[in-house]
Amino acid sequence: MRIVGGRWRSRALASPRTDQIRPTSDRLRESLFNILAHAYDDPVRGARVLDLFAGTGALGIEALSRGAEFALFVDDGSEARALLRENVQTFGLGGTSKVYRRDATKLGPAAPMPPFGLMFADPPYGKGLAELALVSARDGGWLLPDALIVVEEATEPGFKTPEGFEELDRRRYDATEIVVLRNAVADVK
Repeated sequence: MRIVGGRWRSRALASPRTDQIRPTSDRLRESLFNILAHAYDDPVRGARVLDLFAGTGALGIEALSRGAEFALFVDDGSEARALLRENVQTFGLGGTSKVYRRDATKLGPAAPMPPFGLMFADPPYGKGLAELALVSARDGGWLLPDALIVVEEATEPGFKTPEGFEELDRRRYDATEIVVLRNAVADVK
């Protein structure tokens, strides 16, 4: 696994040793970031990024490589947190990132942390966790009112957009789908 674009292009990421973590492939990440850059006027540059179910941190680190200002990696798995710490250290991200041990479906209040404008959610497939995580992030004040959200999920049974979010795009890549949404709630709690 490598970073596919930006200032750390081609640098290797620490990869999982077990099948408990399913990182986003380099090819899918490249497609996703091309979509964001060209269809959504590059929401990555200067963004505060929330990476839920972060695993290796590939999505958040890719965003930092492409000009994001800050990334918060959230995962409650011990292997994931070890990989995140290793990748944060390898890339020298101590000042531009944090790793939180937390269940992404039960985030709680974000304060005093400022809200995020870009969120990635790449949960274990087929368990309905992305929908729960989106609601948790919104209700906890983790998202700006117009935050852009990217969900990676299995095509079957498929992701169902929760109330309060506007689905902007849905694309299929083999057995995976990428769904782009906007937080449509005017007031964040």
